[in-house]
Amino acid sequence: MKYSEAKQGRVFVIRLEDGDVVHEVIEEFARQRSIRAGALIVVGGADMGSKLVVGPKDGRAPQITPMEHILDNVYEVAGTGTLFPNESGKPVLHMHVACGRKSSTIAGCVRRGVKVWQVMEVILYELTDTTAVRAFEPATGFELLRP
Repeated sequence: MKYSEAKQGRVFVIRLEDGDVVHEVIEEFARQRSIRAGALIVVGGADMGSKLVVGPKDGRAPQITPMEHILDNVYEVAGTGTLFPNESGKPVLHMHVACGRKSSTIAGCVRRGVKVWQVMEVILYELTDTTAVRAFEPATGFELLRP
């Protein structure tokens, strides 16, 4: 385990609107307001055609191949995530959501493009006094959190 400490800064109440792409809008919001790091919760709707990363094809393969799921209809959403800069200083959102419709639920990462259906509410808790970054790790090919 690796860890570091942070302090809580500002708290933002955000309403995403119909058609917004979740990670793009949140990362732009963070850039515009000089938010370096944060923790988020979201509730709302995801539109048909939204794309989720739903796991690796083979979790122990030498090269990780992500699987993608495209929502076939509108789904209810609840999720949580973190926001930390990459090594270039760009804020990068890592958020997982559970998307439900009737008795069906799918969970995954929003990085491929989750579009808002009508509205999505976000609470963004800014984290300050942290040096944590997302650093590229060749073994996985991911930018992983380095506390």
